[in-house]
Amino acid sequence: MPLLDVAPLEATLEIDAPPARVWELVSDLRNMARWSPQTARTFVRGGGPVREGTRTVNINRRGFLVWPTQAKVVRFVPEREIAWRVKENTVVWSYTLEPTATGTGTRLTARREAPQGISDVSVRLTKAAFGGVESFSAELARDMHRTLERIKADAEG
Repeated sequence: MPLLDVAPLEATLEIDAPPARVWELVSDLRNMARWSPQTARTFVRGGGPVREGTRTVNINRRGFLVWPTQAKVVRFVPEREIAWRVKENTVVWSYTLEPTATGTGTRLTARREAPQGISDVSVRLTKAAFGGVESFSAELARDMHRTLERIKADAEG
């Protein structure tokens, strides 16, 4: 039975760039390796542009540990939201874009949620390799902030 009591993780940052620019970056999931501390590489299956239904193969890393995951884009609304579900643990990662009050910037929100819980296999592996779900989730939350800062640097640069 999956771990069902999983609080969402969320981080938000304002970027001094229009939503179209931020979308150009975050909608290309291959960019994740530049930003995410735990993503070493993302391969878009079929090589075409990312859209709803696109599948990816991801190489993740943490120290000396390296592991693959597969994902499918489950929401894709240009300049508003992209979300993908990771096959192995069933969590959904997303980016939501909103124009700022000035109209010239973007409020970017990264979110990890587990509407179907986290798979048993993933929970067991997280306990064995990452110190448990609670500590690993705290690490992921910190990494989300670091990822947003890196996206901001690219979008504003």
